[in-house]
Amino acid sequence: MLKGANVPVPTRNLRVELGWCSAPGVPDVDASALLLVSGKVRSDADFVFYNQGAHPSGSVRHEGKRASGASVADTLAVDLPRVEAEVERVVLAASADGGALRRVPELCVRVLDAADGTEVARFDCRDATVETALVMGELYRRHGGWRFRAVGQGYDTGLEGLATDFGVAVDEPQRPGPPARTAPAAAPAPASTA
Repeated sequence: MLKGANVPVPTRNLRVELGWCSAPGVPDVDASALLLVSGKVRSDADFVFYNQGAHPSGSVRHEGKRASGASVADTLAVDLPRVEAEVERVVLAASADGGALRRVPELCVRVLDAADGTEVARFDCRDATVETALVMGELYRRHGGWRFRAVGQGYDTGLEGLATDFGVAVDEPQRPGPPARTAPAAAPAPASTA
């Protein structure tokens, strides 16, 4: 698929695979999903990723990574009938740990029928540069059904920047407090004259 293209998703249960080729010096990549209402998450529970493995509704689950030779896939399971009615879009994202996504060969997102593994859609990301996170694609409601759109929108601020853009409250990094004050050194005791 080309960036911006969309296709109907004719199935109910999907497996979304974020794929790439691993090699020395290639950043590790993680898949995540954001369930959106009016372009934003309703709460941090609408953000599914490696540290929050499932949406409370059970509609999206992060299933983790598997490798076969140099090929790696990080998988999300999406149960479309369980996606709450008010959720309009499910954003499918990639984030890199340890470098820009331009260093990740064969980065792609594949949408598969969970029942038989048939590929429903595929988007190959070939134009990443300094980005450390990308919206690879999105599942969205259209005329009572679901569609997949290839997006390819990048963020040079990583997963934190992407998540914040969609309304996730990201914890502020702990800032060091002021330096501790030390008591002045005690004056030396007078020398004994005994």
